[in-house]
Amino acid sequence: MKLKAIIHEAEEGGFWAEVPALPGCFTQGESLEELEANLTDAIEAWRAA
Repeated sequence: MKLKAIIHEAEEGGFWAEVPALPGCFTQGESLEELEANLTDAIEAWRAA
């Protein structure tokens, strides 16, 4: 299943992302690489809930 994520730059540095198709599914990271890994974990956790 492909999902779209919206990535934002955080005011305090780093990034945060939300997945509009999954209400309440969002995460953050200091780099885009960290954000991508955290986003994968957040999606898996959301689907398992």
